[in-house]
Amino acid sequence: MNKPIRGVEGSLPAEEQVAEFLMAHPEFFERHASVLARLRLPHQRGSAAVSLVERQVLVLREKHGSLEKKLHELIEYGRANDAIVDRVHRLTRRLLRARDTAGVVAAIETSLREDFGASRWVLLATDPALARLADLNNAHVRVVPRGSAELRIFETFFESGRPRSGQIRDTQRDYLFGGEGSQVGSTVLVPLGERAALGLLAIASHDTERFLPTMSTDFLVRIGEIVTEAMSARQA
Repeated sequence: MNKPIRGVEGSLPAEEQVAEFLMAHPEFFERHASVLARLRLPHQRGSAAVSLVERQVLVLREKHGSLEKKLHELIEYGRANDAIVDRVHRLTRRLLRARDTAGVVAAIETSLREDFGASRWVLLATDPALARLADLNNAHVRVVPRGSAELRIFETFFESGRPRSGQIRDTQRDYLFGGEGSQVGSTVLVPLGERAALGLLAIASHDTERFLPTMSTDFLVRIGEIVTEAMSARQA
């Protein structure tokens, strides 16, 4: 037989004791179904009282709704990632088909415009091995030696060697995009090479919400690696 719960000197048991007893004896309400039916609890959304069973049903519904929402979010994230994977795959195929440096730049331009919806982009080459890019006379390509004073505005970026997204400094925006900088809403800076040794790829959008500081940079790292390999292979 289960021992009754008692408080000090015959007083009513403390709430903790009641809770411990019910946790230790989950079959209590099976033996005392009438007690379960008579229990009334305040409704969380109003003053009306509901039975314990109804409260449990409400709690389960809320948990179900929360899990359903979470599942929907995960599905949307998965779809978004799949779309990005497809875009990166198309970029990779275009770069593989490029026969020379001019072809690589053309592949980048087509992919950024058609697949990634970039409003503007600039490939800033800082490594001497890429000096021949200047011969392309392409408005999207700029060759500037790494030690140049004008690149000091990117000093922290080069030191970190990690992609950045969101709003960039006005001086960086104006340097990269000139008079069209005022039309840039958000930007990503992608390092090229180990610790951006080859330079950077800047991608801009009119939309201020297109590239956010909170976005994952994993795919940006992959894009940087792919472009770096393509540029290095054509320079060899």
